[in-house]
Amino acid sequence: MMRNLFLKIFAWFWATVIATGVALILTFIVEPRSVPSRWHASLIDTASYSGAIAVETAERDGPAAASVYLTQIDHATHMTACLFDAAGNVIAGSSCRSFQGMATHVQVSSKSDFNMKYGIARVAIRLSGPSGRDYIFATELPAGPRAALGINRDAVVLQWGIALLVSGLICSLLTRYLTSPILRLREMSQMLAAGDLSARAGPDLARRQDEIGDLVRDFNAMASRIEELVSRQRQLISDVSHELRSPLARLNVALDLGLQRKGNDPAFEHMQEDLKLLDEMIGRLLTIAKLDVSAPQVPMADVDLADLLSQITRNAEFESQEQNASITLTSAMPCIVHGSAELLHSAIENVVRNAMRYTDNGTSVEVSLTRETLPAGASVRLAVRDHGPGVPDSELQNIFRPFYRVTGARDRQSGGTGLGLAIADRVVRLHGGTIRAENAAPHGLKIEIVLPQPSIRSTH
Repeated sequence: MMRNLFLKIFAWFWATVIATGVALILTFIVEPRSVPSRWHASLIDTASYSGAIAVETAERDGPAAASVYLTQIDHATHMTACLFDAAGNVIAGSSCRSFQGMATHVQVSSKSDFNMKYGIARVAIRLSGPSGRDYIFATELPAGPRAALGINRDAVVLQWGIALLVSGLICSLLTRYLTSPILRLREMSQMLAAGDLSARAGPDLARRQDEIGDLVRDFNAMASRIEELVSRQRQLISDVSHELRSPLARLNVALDLGLQRKGNDPAFEHMQEDLKLLDEMIGRLLTIAKLDVSAPQVPMADVDLADLLSQITRNAEFESQEQNASITLTSAMPCIVHGSAELLHSAIENVVRNAMRYTDNGTSVEVSLTRETLPAGASVRLAVRDHGPGVPDSELQNIFRPFYRVTGARDRQSGGTGLGLAIADRVVRLHGGTIRAENAAPHGLKIEIVLPQPSIRSTH
């Protein structure tokens, strides 16, 4: 697929070269009067010279000797020739029937006859021998591309083969010169889209002094600007989250003092819930900032995902008893992945709790964990499906963005911060996996997480 542009440009370049060569040849082959007038006079002189030798040989040594001479010309130049008497009878030569019409024309008009066919000039002229008798000499002479290539088939094949090889090599180099930086830019843009903000096109491409070089420099400038903006945003989130911790701690102290002085009060209970929600939100913001900034430094180890999932579902089911909902777990034991147990626990817990929050009363959240072996390698697939209102198809990708809240039925139950799925998305990508959401029939949302396994042996 990546080579489609290369093949298209290469094919068009090569076809253009071949078509141009064929067109040049056809101008000589198809057009019967494609030989300039100065070539015409030169061809007549050449035919007169060869014919005079043939006539002299025939009168001195006989027709047989003249035939030998014309045969030698045929072998040396691959051009046939014939000698006729004044009445048009053949004296010497081969394939003379093809010249018979030209000889008759010269016999009647007493003028030379000339025509062109397939790049070969055919000439018939009247000559006088040493004895004074008249003769007609007809021959073929090279006058176009066929003459340049010769009529030898091996020579034609060799020369056309060399022409195709050289033109193909030149077109291949030119095509590679044009497509290589485009493919490199495509690779870098994919890396940038995947979250690698350090992706840049190489300095060798940036030094090009053409439109492609301008495009590469613009891409690098754009990537640098995006990296700078995202870094500032991440740093802002981290700084604000840290700064909020201090006033939040003071508010908790003030609330405790208020409870001691005033006793139980519904207003204080609401304040406690709001402060707890705010503390949870700040903690998740710090988690997102940590994943965005220092993800490569997270320590990794082998983690049994089945055991981790069992703990998460037990805790979530216990906490959701008031909602009259349950969890069904189907798990393949064990499922070993390489990663951070703490981060994976947080990510999966966010997905499960999100499903428990939005599933309808009296329904069950279905959680399954399976192992898969694909040509690309072994992996584990975690699926969490609720029976809530679902999410509009146009917003399925947006639910993994921080603070994104779906409008409509799914947002009827408050209590979420809009950060749980964002954390899950970053943790999964950090572990080289994928996470996606889809609506389930007849209603509800299903979230699938696929994580690679280090090796098949680790699952035993």
